[in-house]
Amino acid sequence: MPIVTVQLLEGYDESAKGRLGRAFTDAVRSVIDAPPEVVTVIVQDLPRDGYMRGRTRRQPGPVLPDAAETVRAFLGEMEARELDAARARLAEGFEMTFPGGVRMRTLDELVAWARPRYRFVRKTYERFDTAPAETETLVYCFGTLAGEWPDGTAFSGIRFIDRFALSGGKIVRQDVWNDIAEVKATVSTTGASA
Repeated sequence: MPIVTVQLLEGYDESAKGRLGRAFTDAVRSVIDAPPEVVTVIVQDLPRDGYMRGRTRRQPGPVLPDAAETVRAFLGEMEARELDAARARLAEGFEMTFPGGVRMRTLDELVAWARPRYRFVRKTYERFDTAPAETETLVYCFGTLAGEWPDGTAFSGIRFIDRFALSGGKIVRQDVWNDIAEVKATVSTTGASA
């Protein structure tokens, strides 16, 4: 029965403590074969006046936004073409790679690149998975795409997976994989709708 004790300077809310508890439970389960109900996480509050580092009293670090919620909000804003709101979630130096190895740095580039590919696309999410990494938090989301080709023909059920890297609560990188080209090639050769 794994037991993890986390000591925090007082001041973090229940939401932050709950996120930490779930993250530590998942981290333990990635190393030890244990069901979640046997992993115990104890979060202890320490008084701020009893803590010093480097001969100086310190303030607790800020709570970062939930990475998966940040990604979900970004994708929703992109779908609604709320580009200013979506831009606010991006880190300086943001970059993205789309199918075919197409690299872009701005959302305006993405909109222009997508224009001849399809009229619009909507995502249905199957799942969001969050994974902490050494310097970033990774979020994978996957599901299916639906929308319309440039000629107005509808498509649906196209698989996709997006990988996001976040640092400091901002999106640093987006990598996209999907089967649009394969489905479009099939539609072009058979005349059938996807």
